[in-house]
Amino acid sequence: MLSEQSAVTVRATLPAVGAALGTITERFYAGLFAAHPELLNDLFNRGNQAAGTQRQALAGSIAAFATHLLDHPEQRPDAMLHRIAHKHASLGVTPEQYDIVHEHLFAAIADVLGDAVTPEVAAAWDEVYWLMANALIAVETRLREERGGYAWRAWEVVERVAETDDVATFRLRPADGGPVRDFLAGQYVSVRVTLPDGARQIRQYSLSGAPAPDLRQISVKRVQGDGAPDGEVSNHLHARVQAGDVLELSEPYGDLVLDAGAGTPLLLASAGIGVTPMTAMLAHLAGSGHRAPVTVVHGDRSPAAHALRGDHEAYAAKLPDASVHFWYEQDAPAGTRSGLVDLADVPVAPGTRAYLCGPLPFMRAVRAQLIGKGVAPADIHYEVFGPDLWLAGQAA
Repeated sequence: MLSEQSAVTVRATLPAVGAALGTITERFYAGLFAAHPELLNDLFNRGNQAAGTQRQALAGSIAAFATHLLDHPEQRPDAMLHRIAHKHASLGVTPEQYDIVHEHLFAAIADVLGDAVTPEVAAAWDEVYWLMANALIAVETRLREERGGYAWRAWEVVERVAETDDVATFRLRPADGGPVRDFLAGQYVSVRVTLPDGARQIRQYSLSGAPAPDLRQISVKRVQGDGAPDGEVSNHLHARVQAGDVLELSEPYGDLVLDAGAGTPLLLASAGIGVTPMTAMLAHLAGSGHRAPVTVVHGDRSPAAHALRGDHEAYAAKLPDASVHFWYEQDAPAGTRSGLVDLADVPVAPGTRAYLCGPLPFMRAVRAQLIGKGVAPADIHYEVFGPDLWLAGQAA
């Protein structure tokens, strides 16, 4: 909770700080990487930095956190904090790095806002920063301890399967032959690879299944920039990694996990490569004998582009009360629908809990449609691949 004096100062200065956050975060990252180039090469996603999406996400999270402290002083925005903490923990972010971020972020604030940053203003925003940072550090520490500490582990690729022209599934086994920790359906792992220029870049990929107790499975879409740079890690995996190769993986993280009793109706909505956590969820539901209604929704460019379609259909078919609704922008076969996902004539049972994964416009549209059908906002959960620009949109 913000102190009373800081709350007054933050409320008065939030419009000015919020309006300048784009410039502040740009200068922050420039100063951070000038002083610590290893962070750009070995921790931060260089593609997101080049595209500016990480700056937008940081600005959105700061503004959203400060706004929440002012509007709801009696509670923390735990959903937002836990989503960020899971990603940080999977990347190996350390408590000491928050001091480095603080140094360069507040230097950027002073640089951009100049004389407006009085000692009182600096102290108030310092309080905001450390409330957020210390909350994240506490959650990240707990998450790492639950997984036996943080360490990269070598995993051997035992099989590679072409799902579509742009999606490949990699099945992996620990190279040390040791035990495999259980994961919750919907979680992801971080994958670290060494690129030709020596940078060790990290990306998160959802676990799309567990084909055997000692195996993990990720399904990776090759990211093509369409005018922007292609995805460095996804293209590296597609071009260079085959059965017998070794990758470095983190333990599983992520808070988009099924949290519902056997009698709770569910809706699993995905688009594109957002199908990956949904197939893991369906596999879990089929294996656990979930008997309540499950509505499966997916949108894609075409049936040929629909990765894991066979698993999507097969797991749903094993459920006693499941309905499947697929939309394709092109070449929609009989029994599916043409165009974009539209839930207007899709029945949604009272008390439904929904899980969404896919491009941000898709998730925003589906969320709005579900709320229109009476689903409580608190029962709609989502996962963003990459920087969480949903927060940036809320803070705008």
